[in-house]
Amino acid sequence: MARVQDTGDEREEGYSHNDVSADDSQIRPQYLEAVPTMDDLRSATADMRSAADSLTFDGDRSSQDHVSGLPQARDLVLGEDDPRDVELEEHPVSEDVAWTGRIFNVNRLRVRLPDGRTAVRDVVRHPGAVAVVALTDEGRICLVRQFRTALDRVTVEIPAGKLDPGEDPLDAAHRELAEETGMQAEKMAYLTTIATSDGFCDELIHLYMATGLSYHESSPDADEFINVNLVDLSELVDAVLDGRIEDAKTVVGALICDAIAHRLSPGEAAGPVNDPAGEGELDG
Repeated sequence: MARVQDTGDEREEGYSHNDVSADDSQIRPQYLEAVPTMDDLRSATADMRSAADSLTFDGDRSSQDHVSGLPQARDLVLGEDDPRDVELEEHPVSEDVAWTGRIFNVNRLRVRLPDGRTAVRDVVRHPGAVAVVALTDEGRICLVRQFRTALDRVTVEIPAGKLDPGEDPLDAAHRELAEETGMQAEKMAYLTTIATSDGFCDELIHLYMATGLSYHESSPDADEFINVNLVDLSELVDAVLDGRIEDAKTVVGALICDAIAHRLSPGEAAGPVNDPAGEGELDG
C-alpha cells in the first residue's frame, strides 16, 4: 500500500498502517479504510495455509501410513470385479467447473479417500471420441498426417474425432473416416475402447476396423488440414515396435490388427470379437 502526497511531483511514499496517527490528516480516507488489521492478516494467512494443505495432498508423504497390497499370482480380474476393490474407492464430496473450453471442461473434485481423508482431483471432462483402423483390400492402412499444436509437429495417426452430443460411436466412426479421408466403408467392426489418460481425464476412444473401402470425397473441418497416406500394415506395426509412432490410439489399433492376424490360422474362421456396446462385430 502506498500514500500519494499532494506535492508537485506526485511522488509515492511507502507507509505502514502502524504509522497512522491522529495527526496524519493528509492521508486520504479511502486509503485508511483499505488498510487491513493484523487480525485480518492472520485470518487470511490461516485460510491460505488451509487451502494449500487441501490442494497439495499429492506428493505429500508426511502423513503416509499405509502400504500397497502384496503382489499376488492370480488370474486376470478386471476393475471392480475383485471384492477388495471396494477398499480402494474414492467418493466425491463436491465437483465444480474450474475451466470451460470449446471441446472439454476441467472440473475440480474434492474426494474422500479410503482412509477418510480428503483430497483434490482435477479431471478433464471429455465427450469421448472414435478412431478407425481402415484397411484396404491390398492390406494397406489409411493414415492421416496433420499438425498437432500441443506437440508442435506433424504426427501420423489413424483417422479419429470426437463424438457429437448424443452421437452413436458407430455412426461417428463412419462420419470421421469419410470427413478426414474421403473413404467410405462397407463394414465397420468394433475393436475395443481405450481410456486415454485415466489419471486425470475421462475420455474414452472407441476403436473400429473399417473394410470394403471406396473413395469418394473428403470434407475435413474448417480448421483441419490433412494429408492421407495408404501404408502397408506390416510397415506401420514395425514403426510402432521401433518406437517411431507415439500416438496412443494408433499404437493400439496397429497392435490389435497385428494380434488378430497372428491369431487367425490360414483358412480358419474366427468367432466374433466381443462387443459389449453392440456396435458391430469383427468376423474372421
